[in-house]
Amino acid sequence: METLSEGAVVTENGRLVSRTCEVPDVSYRAFLSGRGAPRIYWATPDGFEVVGVGAAAMVTASGSDRFGSLQRDAVTLFEEADSDGPEVARPRAFGGLSFGDAHESASPWDGFPAAGFVVPRTTLTRAEGTTWLTVTEVVDEPDTDDIETELERSRQRVVDLPMLRPTSDPPGVLATRLTAPREEWTEQVARAVDRIRDGALRKVTLATSMEVDLESELTIPAALERFRRTYPNCYRFLVQPTDDAAFFGPPPERLVRLRGSRIETEALAGSMPRGETPTEDNGFADALVESEKIRHEQQLVVDAIREQLEPIADVRCGDRGIRKLANIQHLHTPIRASLDTDVHVLEVVEALHPTPAVGGLPLSKALATIEEIESFDRGWYAAPIGWFDGDGDGEFAVGIRSGVASGDRVTLFAGNGIVADSDPDEEWEEVQPKFRPVLEELER
Repeated sequence: METLSEGAVVTENGRLVSRTCEVPDVSYRAFLSGRGAPRIYWATPDGFEVVGVGAAAMVTASGSDRFGSLQRDAVTLFEEADSDGPEVARPRAFGGLSFGDAHESASPWDGFPAAGFVVPRTTLTRAEGTTWLTVTEVVDEPDTDDIETELERSRQRVVDLPMLRPTSDPPGVLATRLTAPREEWTEQVARAVDRIRDGALRKVTLATSMEVDLESELTIPAALERFRRTYPNCYRFLVQPTDDAAFFGPPPERLVRLRGSRIETEALAGSMPRGETPTEDNGFADALVESEKIRHEQQLVVDAIREQLEPIADVRCGDRGIRKLANIQHLHTPIRASLDTDVHVLEVVEALHPTPAVGGLPLSKALATIEEIESFDRGWYAAPIGWFDGDGDGEFAVGIRSGVASGDRVTLFAGNGIVADSDPDEEWEEVQPKFRPVLEELER
């Protein structure tokens, strides 16, 4: 076996070969159920949906050059790839990275490297009303009879799956524990505010976590289906590299979408709850727009994204508006850019991560503050989650509104942007609802 720098495994002279066929619409929950890791799930607000199991190839990386290492291995991995399906069902590598490059695989992040992507062996892709089945393998001979045979076997198994599968009940919550209780977290915020007022920082995002003990083991496919119903306008994802732990959630924020020379991203910052009546809801939205603190925080994000992209692209920022989700609303600014040269999506991800919405400004000082003040390991929380293909195109979300599950325990994460006029008690009240998107799907 020949192994690439960190784990993209191919046979000598081997290449990725994919074969695809159209299949009837089936239950993705049934497809995932009973399958061992690795498992992935990816769904976008515009209806594109992919579920994958098994591994045709894997790429992992660590250290300060992890983005460069991933990109070099990606080029090798997809070189001379052979695919017969439509573009929408082409082979992709799904996965993500940790927030920081010093991440180590330890509880609750057992099995999660500093960067890891998998090309699933079997995928179902749903787009524009059609479902495609793709089988991908690494082969070292021109003969593809074996993969054609496996495609037919997989097709028959998929056809035999039920069209719909009843969603199991949520597992129920026994107990919750905050990593940092109120007094501790507000003290952390106060320390950050002092640094900002002293001029060392302009902004820093501080996060916290919550451990949730469940009444029974979480059924991930059922949770993803509940996210589909509750958060149809959000991304929905699952990354499960091993059977030890699974990272999942319904994040609202796109980090980047790259198609050819076109980049799409956005600045999302500040939050208010949704109202119980239209009048109350509009009042919260007005408060977002009128808050000088929130407008300042969001403008920092817009300006930073523009500065990060301008060296490689022509950037255009849209009008500021409100993004309304099921139980929360944010200030939102769409950002578009046109590339001047060929660029891999991983280069754009590296340029943007972490945005000020999850990191801070100046970035190096914000990251040092996060490392010093926060009392837990972010792992893959608030980091890039998504996919790339052989053309260097791809799409990534920011891994917020998320949790990592292992058996009957889930660890949830939430964070808030801190600026000079942040009040620690108000920040505490604002960060608590950010656990709700996942927590509510665990409660009976």
